[in-house]
Amino acid sequence: MEKLKFAIIGCEHGHISIFMEEMQQLGHEGIGIYEPRNHELAAAMSEKYNIPIIDDAEQLIQEADIVGSAAINNEKIDIVERCERAGKPIMIDKPAVTNRRDFERLKAVIERGKIEVGMLLTERFHPSIYTLKQKIDQGLLGDIVTISMRKPHLLNPDKRPSWFFSKEQCGGILIDLLIHDYDLLRWFTDTEIVKTQGNMTKRLLPEHPGFYDTVSVQVVMEGGVTAQLYADWYTPGKSWTWGDGRICVTGTEGFAELRLAGDPFVEKESLFLCTTNSEEPAKVELTEAAASISGDFINRVRGEQFLLSSEDILAATLATIEADEQIEIINIKEGVRI
Repeated sequence: MEKLKFAIIGCEHGHISIFMEEMQQLGHEGIGIYEPRNHELAAAMSEKYNIPIIDDAEQLIQEADIVGSAAINNEKIDIVERCERAGKPIMIDKPAVTNRRDFERLKAVIERGKIEVGMLLTERFHPSIYTLKQKIDQGLLGDIVTISMRKPHLLNPDKRPSWFFSKEQCGGILIDLLIHDYDLLRWFTDTEIVKTQGNMTKRLLPEHPGFYDTVSVQVVMEGGVTAQLYADWYTPGKSWTWGDGRICVTGTEGFAELRLAGDPFVEKESLFLCTTNSEEPAKVELTEAAASISGDFINRVRGEQFLLSSEDILAATLATIEADEQIEIINIKEGVRI
């Protein structure tokens, strides 16, 4: 495999370590990190992965074969367009954009087809989720009836940068967190999203009025599959994990539950439990995806077989933008829309 040079343009979130680590594991070379504000995180990443800090973003883009970015969410589209002008593929942290205007810019880049754009929608590559998809496709659960996904998160507000609490810069809880779930709904069902309705509430951090801490939505897919998606910022500080994520899938022939962070009293590795009309409750052996998400993106760049397409990224992104535009905000004190 040809050795690639990769550069990081924007290091505002630790998620970019996924890309950096996987690229190095694949034998590729990190040539530099450019980050104008979060010097502490950039320095930590530089030391951990032995990649130098570089002050010239344009130089890095020109010298790199592939770019990674975890810039502030509403600034990523600018970097994507810079990479397009330079003809360099780019892998970005989620979400790609925080509003419809910038979604149209992302869509235009992808439709022009000059570069490939990837996103760290890592959940497709999680062994338990990847295994669930295989079992669904094999008919283990019969026809899918309903799907529920629960994604609580640890907030640690004192450790978050100021932009994280800005709706304009971050995108908010729905756009930031549920993009994974909308992608999985399309992937599990092989259908498109028909409609979404739901609400957001706020109890935390009155000093950040635009920051909401819970979101709950109902989704209808083509063919009638219904889904319930939920996320919050209330994982307790003493939790064994940053978030006790659960995915439940009910089909005409069986029921599956994924405990993505395991069980603190049994095992802290991901659990896949399944019961069907022909099999009693059992733990399912997990299967690894054929490639990591970074390897999958390189396969796409090289014209080889891949799992996550640019069309998947666009569809999941649009789903969150449309859902966010329609979301009902509940006033906790009055119980009405505000």
